[in-house]
Amino acid sequence: MIVLIDTNVIIDFLIKREPYEKAASEIMRKCAGKEIQGYIAFHSIPNLWYILRRVPEEKRREWMLNICSFIQVAGVGHEEVVKAIKMREFKDFEDCLQDRCAGSVGARYIITRNTDDFANSQVPAVLPGRFLEILEGRV
Repeated sequence: MIVLIDTNVIIDFLIKREPYEKAASEIMRKCAGKEIQGYIAFHSIPNLWYILRRVPEEKRREWMLNICSFIQVAGVGHEEVVKAIKMREFKDFEDCLQDRCAGSVGARYIITRNTDDFANSQVPAVLPGRFLEILEGRV
């Protein structure tokens, strides 16, 4: 199964943010073990770099390289960016790009803690815990 993992879930994993770290770590473990095929949107990399700016640069580099060792980077071209710009149903342009990146790789879900931001997404958004339930067939 292909999924796009939102920036907030990656941060939960990297900084072990409670109470979200357990589900985020399980999703990362499943990506690393190739149980699921995880993607991160291209623009999430500089966003992470900036958000985590208080973490020493070498540690951030280590984290980004680690993430990129088991999660692929999804990108979009000019046409998809223009489509995202035209998507008025999103409040946050960054979320439009997440949706377009998810679509470009054929993701079944966007895994995020902000599902309300993706109410009009073409790719359905699910909470990390809910995704794990779906994956385990409990839903």
